[in-house]
Amino acid sequence: MSKVANEPDSAAHKKEAFRLLVKNTLERRLFYIPSFKIYGGVAGLYDYGPWGCAVETNLLNLWRQHFVMEEDMFEIRCPCVTPEVVLKASGHVDKFTDLMVKDEVTGDCHRADHLLKNFLNDILAKDAKITAEKKKEIMTDLASLDEFTGPELGAKIKAYNIKAPDTGNEVSEPYPFNLMFATTIGPTGLVPGYMRPETAQGIFVNFKDLYYENGNKLPFAAAQIGSAFRNEIAPRQGPMRVREFTLAEIEHFVNPYDKSHPKFKDVAHLEFFLFPRAEQTGLKDHVKTCIGDAVAKGIVDNETLGYFIARTYLFLTGIGINKERLRFRQHLQNEMAHYAQDCWDAEIECSYGWFECVGLADRSAFDLKAHTSKSGVELVAHEVFDKPKDVEQLTILPNKKILGKVFRKDQKILSESLESMTEAEALALKAELEEKEKTIYRVCTTGQEFELTKEMVTISQQVVKTHGRNFTPSVIEPSFGVGRIMYCLYEHCFYTRPYTPGEQVSSVFRFPPLIAPIKCTVFPLIQREILNLKAKQISNSLTRVGVSNKMDVTGRSIGKRYARTDEVGIPFAITVDFDEGVTVRERDSKQQIRVPDGEVVDVVHDLANGSLPWAKVTSSYQVVLVPDTEAES
Repeated sequence: MSKVANEPDSAAHKKEAFRLLVKNTLERRLFYIPSFKIYGGVAGLYDYGPWGCAVETNLLNLWRQHFVMEEDMFEIRCPCVTPEVVLKASGHVDKFTDLMVKDEVTGDCHRADHLLKNFLNDILAKDAKITAEKKKEIMTDLASLDEFTGPELGAKIKAYNIKAPDTGNEVSEPYPFNLMFATTIGPTGLVPGYMRPETAQGIFVNFKDLYYENGNKLPFAAAQIGSAFRNEIAPRQGPMRVREFTLAEIEHFVNPYDKSHPKFKDVAHLEFFLFPRAEQTGLKDHVKTCIGDAVAKGIVDNETLGYFIARTYLFLTGIGINKERLRFRQHLQNEMAHYAQDCWDAEIECSYGWFECVGLADRSAFDLKAHTSKSGVELVAHEVFDKPKDVEQLTILPNKKILGKVFRKDQKILSESLESMTEAEALALKAELEEKEKTIYRVCTTGQEFELTKEMVTISQQVVKTHGRNFTPSVIEPSFGVGRIMYCLYEHCFYTRPYTPGEQVSSVFRFPPLIAPIKCTVFPLIQREILNLKAKQISNSLTRVGVSNKMDVTGRSIGKRYARTDEVGIPFAITVDFDEGVTVRERDSKQQIRVPDGEVVDVVHDLANGSLPWAKVTSSYQVVLVPDTEAES
């Protein structure tokens, strides 16, 4: 085969080899390991080792600083076990599904859209002779994956003659599989519940108390960090697709009539990659765009959503994500939930391709209305006008007698759904009934459909003078998949040092100091009591000022100790010898400087918290070793 024909396959093999090298390093150094490994493990479940726990802790502390503290948010914590009634109201019980196919012989399960996606990506990666027409067809199908219904996915699987990947057997027609883990609450088994698939519902059901705590004023935001659970059909992509994971979610409640943001001007100048609908449907690539222009042109729906997109960009790039491998992809119209105003995903490129790591959505007022309807508790805000206003007041009156006669036990849920309609939804229904006299109405929380006639519901508007009004707030929701962000960070920060004669080939994580699992190691040059004592004193002093550190008195050569700390991403090392002062080494440049004993703790403290750049330190202290001259033995 020609060299050209081999190129796509070669790129795929390089990507696979890189992924394997990162995976081996992460597992060998205990960043993460498969759970219950001595019993064979369980797909989609991972343990975080000491270094992984430390990276996650640092990432979440920075997330709290960047969002909760700087945006003055409430932080709450809710149980992982959630009663069924809550998730019935939110729509999860009926609609939180993925389409699944089964191997017709073995019964093994596969997620249908992933089966199609992997097959098509494999063709693009390995078939160098693919025609332009065929490539366009494949790209169109990949762009439309999230829009396909079950029958459409089944037709595509048949059209491409896709078989079960492990056996080559035929697969079944796609069918829905609910991703929630079911449980019961209490010893009787009579109270059904689920392990929560997201943290957001705990915030929504607490809206009334949070609104009161905020002085009955909007906007305000509440955040929650915690575990979520999804019974993934076939988790095959390492820590990127798991069954238990950490989410960091924000629910920003805002007046639906005013979604401006007072701090948007502070980020409006930022430019980064956006992937709007027009580019996706036109089979084009993402484009670098100024977020201020995107909001002004209506590409991003409103300032508040644009503000959180920009703040997410700053957070991700600040922790070490490569800005050239980060984009914000807009959901296609058919991909969005019917109630959503606008949705974007922060996608990060890694060896698995472009992966959604943060979801940013304007969910309108759906969640609060759904819980109001189901619980009977009004989850609303109140706006006081400066002067009395003439306002149109919407009245929705379901004819419960007729509805009960026609729909019997479904009358209650249908009436509640009609009464919780937005003004736009109600007026659209009114117009359709007046024009056609009958129409199909869909209950969004259950997916049920009912044929309504004019006499079943009365919708009217009248002008009244009022001093204020009640309304259901809209919600802007940034939702961060912490584990996915961490894995992409590992890949973006990983590199291997080129081989140098006399040196050990080593892997390195170039974590920014704020993210690094610990900030500094302290080494006595050799095993001597006087050096160990001085090293211990420095270590204790660093701990007292909040600099995480670790002593290494293993007696290995100094070069091997440096290599081991570089491999887990520790940015600085202090070496104690018999001379006055100590040596401080920086991980990526391998430069070393001499610092007086009385100054080393302050210097490392400022380096670790990011307030003092290494370049400034090297101009202030004697450089004793420049890059590429470090002895590793």
